[in-house]
Amino acid sequence: MTPRRPGTVARSVRRGPVNRLSVSSAAWATTTLGEIVDIKNGATPSTRISANWDGSIPWCTPTDITNAPGKYLTETARSITEKGLASCGASLLPAGALLLCSRATIGEIKIASSPVCTNQGFKSLVCTEQAHNEFLYYFILTLKPRLVQQAIGSTFLEIGKHALASMEVRLPALKEQRAIAEALSDVDGLIESLESLIAKKQAVKTAAMQQLLTGKTRLPGFNGVWGTTRVSDFGEIVTGRTPPAEIEVFWGEQYPWITPTDISSRRDMITSERMITQEDLNSTRPLPENTVLVTCIASIGKNAILKTTGSCNQQINAVIPNTDHNPEFIYYLFEFSQKFLLANTGITATRIISKAVFSGLDFTIPPLDEQTAIAAVLSDMDAEIAALERRLDKIRTIKECMMQQLLTGRMRLATAE
Repeated sequence: MTPRRPGTVARSVRRGPVNRLSVSSAAWATTTLGEIVDIKNGATPSTRISANWDGSIPWCTPTDITNAPGKYLTETARSITEKGLASCGASLLPAGALLLCSRATIGEIKIASSPVCTNQGFKSLVCTEQAHNEFLYYFILTLKPRLVQQAIGSTFLEIGKHALASMEVRLPALKEQRAIAEALSDVDGLIESLESLIAKKQAVKTAAMQQLLTGKTRLPGFNGVWGTTRVSDFGEIVTGRTPPAEIEVFWGEQYPWITPTDISSRRDMITSERMITQEDLNSTRPLPENTVLVTCIASIGKNAILKTTGSCNQQINAVIPNTDHNPEFIYYLFEFSQKFLLANTGITATRIISKAVFSGLDFTIPPLDEQTAIAAVLSDMDAEIAALERRLDKIRTIKECMMQQLLTGRMRLATAE
């Protein structure tokens, strides 16, 4: 089966003098999954017999599913031979089959773009004439919580064939199934195009950082000599602390208390998962606005800019820039230098970069005016990427709402008559 090109729009067909649109009124039928699909098991040929492997038949594992972008499976890491297929009793599934993970990553699903077989971690679905495979693909996505809930097993959880077959499905006519699938596919196409655009913009930013933060490319009007500077010369270096969990007076709703988890999720620290009171802020070194926060344990080098007064825990080295250094430039310098920071870690129970080592690291940087200009260029790129990511989030939310409405019949599509 050849996937429909992402972004294409389904067009109504003119069948008379007037192309009239109306809301579909046909009733939906209540059935079970087992009545509209054939459920196929997978298997693994013996790995001890080399003649079973490296043939022309794609052989799918759950990892292939989770690694595949979009809704189609187009390639697999391994393949088997005709002999391997015959030896293990796996089914050769046709193009268009729904490859549903029934173990490990229960509920993950892709559509086979060509004939394929799977290992035993699947319950694959081959649609009868009653069901449109893309409609069912989107419907199965909404079933994932139920699939996980009904999974059983002592060694590992698995959704059984009987439990899957008995799941109730409300099914519209085939024409409406196709219309719903096309509407959701169009949204998927938009999501994929935005994801691709964001990836390209991020690649452009990475290339710009490689050039601008090393001095290989200079912005117009700048030609001064760059100097070698230690992190300790950027400003004051502060390591955070954690207030006692049992003392309630330290926890409140006044100032953000930043942990590495917060840093990995945001660039500009405005809020955090936990807040502290004025009393606790006064008991440690308060961090002012524009402090650069750099993780020193676990996710080494993740960093953010604090946009309000706050504090951090002891897994963060905070840089309070002096007037000779631009905080956004420092942020991008650390973002670009994560591998360098990681190379300077010590290992105890986990990797860690101490305050002393961190403070003594050397970087070659330009004067303040060029720092500011470089940071402005990279900030503009970040702003563009952030705007695209916000748009992507909105479209994903819209898709979720569409699925909730369209796949339950709460909202009906207008169909061409």
